[in-house]
Amino acid sequence: MSPLKSPPSVGDHIDHYRLDGVFARSNLATLFRARDLRHDRDVLIKVPHPEVKSDPTFADWFRREQETCESLDHSGVLKVISDPDRTEAYIVMEWFEGRPLREILDQEKRLAPERAIRIAINICNALEYVHGRGFIHGDLRPENVLVGAGDAIKLMEFSGAAKTKARRLTLTKIAQITGSSDYISPEEVLGKRVDARSDVYSLGIVLYEMLTGKHPFPHMEPTERLLNHPIPPREIDPAISLQLQEVIYRAMERNPQNRYASARELARDLEHLDQVGVVDRPELKAWKKRRPSPVRKVLLYLAIALIPLLIFGLLLYIAKH
Repeated sequence: MSPLKSPPSVGDHIDHYRLDGVFARSNLATLFRARDLRHDRDVLIKVPHPEVKSDPTFADWFRREQETCESLDHSGVLKVISDPDRTEAYIVMEWFEGRPLREILDQEKRLAPERAIRIAINICNALEYVHGRGFIHGDLRPENVLVGAGDAIKLMEFSGAAKTKARRLTLTKIAQITGSSDYISPEEVLGKRVDARSDVYSLGIVLYEMLTGKHPFPHMEPTERLLNHPIPPREIDPAISLQLQEVIYRAMERNPQNRYASARELARDLEHLDQVGVVDRPELKAWKKRRPSPVRKVLLYLAIALIPLLIFGLLLYIAKH
């Protein structure tokens, strides 16, 4: 079949795949549930939006995502199916009977600690494999975690993936740095090199959200997150144990050196909460002191300085008329 000349929709065919429904959408692509007519199986197909195909960065971005995913083979990672007969740019993945964690949180608001811990440990196991292969996921958030039966998980959307300790300024990273992602680490916001601890930070936010039903930095720009502390989880839900709250804080340390060094370390503490030592943290009290970002401070000062000029201009206008 000939390649599509316009954005695909449900019912269209791409090569030997029939698109049966939209699974999810992002800024760069649409995920379709599809039927592989050649092998008679359900698959997931990622089709980039037409407007990004013309971007010079896109070809390299898409190629790297394809190559990265094809090199990963783990029960906790959505498997990419190699298809050398493609007539256009798209990625074919296995079909997994599960729901995005975001959808679960939207419906249930918050999860019981036992379930949140179980899901987080499963994510840790998948991340440990990814990191062991020399990659960073780079875009870990509830939208990119599929949860199936028994809370088995699959990580997906490796468009932000990069080699360990690399600087990443791809399309996805530029979008994230400008604030489209609420889960990036402080070092990513500052444009510094990243490693496995950056994914650990993102997972700390995901765990916080699973337990509290809230984001730790609601309505804050990336730079503001560098200046403020999250509301302590136990302030939102006292049923969260001191040990579990401590684990969240260790995962979300601003300085990577103070963070869990690996997903394995985080999983170990989640599996043995009774052995976690609780620290008397200053941020447990300092979180109420909200500080605006430097940019907002400058804008605020400018606005204050302009008030007398505006008043003077208004009085002058009234006097003349």
